[in-house]
Amino acid sequence: MSTLPSKVTIYEVGARDGLQNEKGVISTEVKVEFIQRLVAAGLPIVEATSFVHPKWVPQLADAADVMTALGDAGRDMPVLVPNERGLDRALELGLKHIAIFGSATETFANKNLNRSLDEQFAMFEPTVTRARAAGLDVRAYVSMCFGDPWEGAVPIEQVVGVGKRLFDLGASQLSLGDTIGVGTAGHVKELIAGFVGAGMHVDDLAMHFHDTYGQALANTYSALQEGISTYDASAGGLGGCPYAKSATGNLATEDLVWMLNGLGIETGVDLDAVVQTSVWMAQHLGRPSPSAVVRALAAG
Repeated sequence: MSTLPSKVTIYEVGARDGLQNEKGVISTEVKVEFIQRLVAAGLPIVEATSFVHPKWVPQLADAADVMTALGDAGRDMPVLVPNERGLDRALELGLKHIAIFGSATETFANKNLNRSLDEQFAMFEPTVTRARAAGLDVRAYVSMCFGDPWEGAVPIEQVVGVGKRLFDLGASQLSLGDTIGVGTAGHVKELIAGFVGAGMHVDDLAMHFHDTYGQALANTYSALQEGISTYDASAGGLGGCPYAKSATGNLATEDLVWMLNGLGIETGVDLDAVVQTSVWMAQHLGRPSPSAVVRALAAG
């Protein structure tokens, strides 16, 4: 156990990555309360929403209303911005943290960004440059790091090349996404080694696992062994990806906290409070939470 991090930062994505994939539209009031409950449960970072065009993600069309309702607290919460127009909206609201979302594969870049693999960098570069000049922190996501539903397995060197280019635009952290959940523990170690070999430090990396094949916790443990200490997770296991139908829910925050508690790793998160929040949200969504830990504790 002594080789594992003593503390882990959980980057909560349920309000953005979770709700963006819902068939129905959740009210602004419920979204705001969801975010406030997650913060009250001790989650240190809660990504609140996305300033993507409502045509593409209608579930988050009320992004500005959500951030306005959150008030001063909302200014410290990250939001996803797809381009300079999204950045403009974030700047107008006085937000301090943004995230960009790139692709490790050509096909997904076309489907998700309407850009080629190389063209995505030209789109992100002015966004990141302007954001940094305005004093904003920038996080970079790279999707399809382990596999792509159209292209299959993605070469590690390709993922490292794309991820490092995104990070080098001016990001403070790079989140590596297993968008369709096909990663395995050994693959995780190889990918992290690839980034470290390219000159990146483990502190610059975060992991974003999906549980499609039931491997998210095993993959997390593998990444912990390599020194990764930031993990994206979604309360109740909500989420997926609207442009990749084979992508099921994110790693559940509760499942992650349960495992980390068992390892003696500090998170600062109140597990019971997150469970209660996920049960509450499940009622609004009209279906039970996919999280095993939520089901077990709620039944008890």
